[in-house]
Amino acid sequence: MTIYERALALVQDGDTVGLGSGHASAEFITELGERVRNGLNVRGVASSRASEELARRLGIPIVPLAEAMPLTLTVDGADEVDPHLNLIKGYGRALVREKIVAAASRQFVILVGPGKEVPILGSRGKLPIEVVPFAVSVCQKALTKLGCTPILYEEDGKPFVTDNGNHILDCALAPILHPEQFEEHVRAIPGVVGTGLFLDMADVVLVGDDHFNVVAERRRTANRLR
Repeated sequence: MTIYERALALVQDGDTVGLGSGHASAEFITELGERVRNGLNVRGVASSRASEELARRLGIPIVPLAEAMPLTLTVDGADEVDPHLNLIKGYGRALVREKIVAAASRQFVILVGPGKEVPILGSRGKLPIEVVPFAVSVCQKALTKLGCTPILYEEDGKPFVTDNGNHILDCALAPILHPEQFEEHVRAIPGVVGTGLFLDMADVVLVGDDHFNVVAERRRTANRLR
Protein backbone atom coordinates (compact mmCIF):
# COMPACT_ATOMS: atom_id res chain seq x y z
CA MET A 1 0.00 0.00 0.00
CA THR A 2 1.32 3.44 -0.90
CA ILE A 3 1.19 6.43 1.42
CA TYR A 4 -1.43 7.93 -0.90
CA GLU A 5 -3.64 4.85 -0.69
CA ARG A 6 -3.27 4.80 3.10
CA ALA A 7 -4.28 8.47 3.28
CA LEU A 8 -7.27 7.80 1.04
CA ALA A 9 -8.36 5.06 3.45
CA LEU A 10 -8.82 7.78 6.07
CA VAL A 11 -11.31 9.64 3.86
CA GLN A 12 -14.96 8.68 4.17
CA ASP A 13 -18.02 9.52 2.14
CA GLY A 14 -19.30 12.99 3.04
CA ASP A 15 -15.98 14.29 4.37
CA THR A 16 -14.57 17.72 3.71
CA VAL A 17 -10.87 17.36 2.94
CA GLY A 18 -8.15 19.97 3.13
CA LEU A 19 -5.91 19.68 0.08
CA GLY A 20 -2.26 20.51 0.62
CA SER A 21 0.25 21.81 -1.90
CA GLY A 22 3.38 20.36 -3.48
CA HIS A 23 4.32 17.05 -5.09
CA ALA A 24 2.96 14.67 -2.45
CA SER A 25 -0.30 16.60 -2.22
CA ALA A 26 -0.70 16.67 -6.00
CA GLU A 27 -0.40 12.89 -6.12
CA PHE A 28 -2.96 12.54 -3.34
CA ILE A 29 -5.35 14.95 -5.09
CA THR A 30 -4.96 12.98 -8.33
CA GLU A 31 -5.89 9.72 -6.61
CA LEU A 32 -8.71 11.39 -4.69
CA GLY A 33 -10.07 12.66 -8.00
CA GLU A 34 -10.19 9.09 -9.29
CA ARG A 35 -12.19 8.04 -6.23
CA VAL A 36 -14.58 10.94 -6.80
CA ARG A 37 -15.12 9.83 -10.39
CA ASN A 38 -15.97 6.38 -8.99
CA GLY A 39 -18.65 7.80 -6.73
CA LEU A 40 -16.94 9.07 -3.55
CA ASN A 41 -18.83 12.10 -2.22
CA VAL A 42 -16.37 14.61 -0.73
CA ARG A 43 -15.67 18.32 -0.80
CA GLY A 44 -12.25 19.92 -0.89
CA VAL A 45 -10.69 23.08 0.54
CA ALA A 46 -7.50 23.95 -1.32
CA SER A 47 -4.43 25.50 0.31
CA SER A 48 -3.15 27.04 -2.92
CA ARG A 49 -4.41 28.15 -6.31
CA ALA A 50 -2.41 25.36 -7.95
CA SER A 51 -4.07 22.70 -5.81
CA GLU A 52 -7.48 24.23 -6.43
CA GLU A 53 -6.96 24.22 -10.19
CA LEU A 54 -5.83 20.58 -10.12
CA ALA A 55 -8.76 19.51 -7.95
CA ARG A 56 -11.30 21.27 -10.16
CA ARG A 57 -9.83 19.66 -13.29
CA LEU A 58 -10.27 16.27 -11.62
CA GLY A 59 -13.87 16.93 -10.65
CA ILE A 60 -13.37 17.42 -6.91
CA PRO A 61 -15.91 19.99 -5.65
CA ILE A 62 -14.11 22.94 -4.04
CA VAL A 63 -15.72 25.04 -1.32
CA PRO A 64 -14.50 28.12 0.59
CA LEU A 65 -12.87 27.51 3.95
CA ALA A 66 -15.52 29.53 5.77
CA GLU A 67 -18.25 27.16 4.55
CA ALA A 68 -16.38 24.00 5.50
CA MET A 69 -15.10 24.44 9.06
CA PRO A 70 -14.20 22.27 10.76
CA LEU A 71 -12.66 20.16 8.00
CA THR A 72 -12.64 16.42 8.60
CA LEU A 73 -8.95 16.12 7.74
CA THR A 74 -6.20 17.75 5.74
CA VAL A 75 -3.64 15.76 3.75
CA ASP A 76 -0.36 17.49 2.92
CA GLY A 77 3.36 16.90 2.49
CA ALA A 78 6.31 18.14 4.55
CA ASP A 79 9.95 18.99 4.03
CA GLU A 80 11.11 17.85 7.47
CA VAL A 81 9.57 15.74 10.25
CA ASP A 82 11.21 15.41 13.66
CA PRO A 83 10.65 12.56 16.17
CA HIS A 84 7.86 14.57 17.86
CA LEU A 85 6.01 15.02 14.53
CA ASN A 86 6.91 18.70 14.37
CA LEU A 87 7.40 19.86 10.79
CA ILE A 88 9.11 22.27 8.48
CA LYS A 89 6.99 23.02 5.44
CA GLY A 90 6.97 25.66 2.75
CA TYR A 91 9.49 24.64 0.12
CA GLY A 92 6.45 24.72 -2.19
CA ARG A 93 5.76 28.36 -1.18
CA ALA A 94 2.23 27.87 0.19
CA LEU A 95 3.08 27.66 3.89
CA VAL A 96 0.67 30.25 5.29
CA ARG A 97 -2.45 28.90 3.60
CA GLU A 98 -1.33 25.35 4.37
CA LYS A 99 -1.09 26.22 8.06
CA ILE A 100 -4.51 27.89 8.05
CA VAL A 101 -6.21 24.91 6.41
CA ALA A 102 -4.44 22.48 8.75
CA ALA A 103 -5.50 24.51 11.80
CA ALA A 104 -9.12 24.33 10.63
CA SER A 105 -9.04 20.51 10.46
CA ARG A 106 -9.87 17.84 12.99
CA GLN A 107 -6.98 15.72 11.73
CA PHE A 108 -3.75 16.68 9.96
CA VAL A 109 -2.17 13.89 7.90
CA ILE A 110 1.35 14.25 6.49
CA LEU A 111 2.86 12.31 3.57
CA VAL A 112 6.66 12.09 3.26
CA GLY A 113 9.18 10.10 1.29
CA PRO A 114 12.78 9.15 2.05
CA GLY A 115 15.06 11.77 3.59
CA LYS A 116 12.32 13.86 5.18
CA GLU A 117 12.65 12.42 8.70
CA VAL A 118 15.25 14.39 10.68
CA PRO A 119 16.55 14.25 14.27
CA ILE A 120 16.19 18.04 14.73
CA LEU A 121 14.19 20.56 12.73
CA GLY A 122 16.42 22.62 10.48
CA SER A 123 18.69 19.70 9.64
CA ARG A 124 18.21 20.38 5.91
CA GLY A 125 19.38 23.94 6.52
CA LYS A 126 16.40 25.97 5.27
CA LEU A 127 13.30 27.55 6.75
CA PRO A 128 10.89 29.49 4.48
CA ILE A 129 9.28 32.57 6.02
CA GLU A 130 6.51 34.60 4.35
CA VAL A 131 6.81 38.36 4.76
CA VAL A 132 4.98 41.50 3.67
CA PRO A 133 6.81 43.02 0.67
CA PHE A 134 7.15 46.43 2.37
CA ALA A 135 8.94 44.78 5.30
CA VAL A 136 11.49 42.63 3.46
CA SER A 137 14.53 44.67 4.48
CA VAL A 138 13.35 44.96 8.09
CA CYS A 139 12.71 41.21 8.29
CA GLN A 140 16.07 40.37 6.74
CA LYS A 141 17.90 42.49 9.30
CA ALA A 142 15.99 41.03 12.25
CA LEU A 143 16.34 37.45 11.03
CA THR A 144 20.08 37.92 10.60
CA LYS A 145 20.26 38.92 14.27
CA LEU A 146 18.53 35.61 15.10
CA GLY A 147 21.33 33.71 13.37
CA CYS A 148 19.68 33.17 9.97
CA THR A 149 20.89 34.04 6.50
CA PRO A 150 17.67 35.24 4.82
CA ILE A 151 17.61 35.22 1.02
CA LEU A 152 14.69 36.62 -0.95
CA TYR A 153 13.27 33.83 -3.10
CA GLU A 154 12.99 34.78 -6.76
CA GLU A 155 11.56 33.28 -9.94
CA ASP A 156 12.65 34.50 -13.38
CA GLY A 157 14.77 37.19 -11.75
CA LYS A 158 11.88 38.71 -9.81
CA PRO A 159 10.73 38.31 -6.20
CA PHE A 160 8.26 35.44 -5.99
CA VAL A 161 4.74 36.50 -5.01
CA THR A 162 2.67 34.10 -2.91
CA ASP A 163 -1.07 33.55 -3.31
CA ASN A 164 -1.41 36.07 -0.46
CA GLY A 165 0.56 38.75 -2.33
CA ASN A 166 3.63 38.41 -0.14
CA HIS A 167 7.29 37.41 -0.57
CA ILE A 168 9.29 34.47 0.78
CA LEU A 169 12.60 34.65 2.62
CA ASP A 170 14.49 31.36 2.51
CA CYS A 171 16.47 31.38 5.72
CA ALA A 172 19.63 29.32 5.86
CA LEU A 173 20.12 28.23 9.45
CA ALA A 174 21.58 25.64 11.79
CA PRO A 175 19.41 22.94 13.38
CA ILE A 176 16.84 24.57 15.65
CA LEU A 177 17.38 23.36 19.21
CA HIS A 178 14.37 25.21 20.67
CA PRO A 179 11.79 25.54 17.86
CA GLU A 180 8.96 26.94 20.00
CA GLN A 181 11.17 29.74 21.29
CA PHE A 182 12.59 30.41 17.84
CA GLU A 183 9.10 30.58 16.32
CA GLU A 184 8.07 33.08 18.97
CA HIS A 185 11.03 35.33 18.19
CA VAL A 186 10.44 35.19 14.44
CA ARG A 187 6.71 35.86 14.69
CA ALA A 188 7.47 38.96 16.79
CA ILE A 189 9.26 40.60 13.84
CA PRO A 190 7.02 43.26 12.22
CA GLY A 191 6.16 42.16 8.70
CA VAL A 192 6.43 38.41 9.23
CA VAL A 193 3.20 36.75 8.10
CA GLY A 194 4.08 33.17 8.92
CA THR A 195 6.86 30.63 9.15
CA GLY A 196 7.39 27.12 7.84
CA LEU A 197 7.49 25.75 11.38
CA PHE A 198 4.41 23.58 11.97
CA LEU A 199 4.71 22.74 15.66
CA ASP A 200 2.33 20.41 17.49
CA MET A 201 0.05 20.21 14.47
CA ALA A 202 0.52 16.85 12.71
CA ASP A 203 -1.62 13.95 13.93
CA VAL A 204 -0.45 11.25 11.51
CA VAL A 205 2.76 11.01 9.46
CA LEU A 206 2.88 8.38 6.71
CA VAL A 207 6.45 7.59 5.66
CA GLY A 208 7.11 6.03 2.26
CA ASP A 209 10.08 4.33 0.66
CA ASP A 210 11.57 5.17 -2.75
CA HIS A 211 8.37 3.82 -4.36
CA PHE A 212 6.16 5.59 -1.76
CA ASN A 213 5.04 2.30 -0.22
CA VAL A 214 4.25 2.76 3.48
CA VAL A 215 7.20 1.86 5.70
CA ALA A 216 5.99 3.64 8.85
CA GLU A 217 2.86 5.23 10.24
CA ARG A 218 3.60 7.59 13.09
CA ARG A 219 0.83 9.00 15.26
CA ARG A 220 0.70 11.66 17.91
CA THR A 221 0.43 10.07 21.32
CA ALA A 222 -2.04 12.66 22.60
CA ASN A 223 -4.84 14.07 20.47
CA ARG A 224 -4.98 17.82 20.07
CA LEU A 225 -8.13 19.66 21.04
CA ARG A 226 -9.99 21.05 18.01
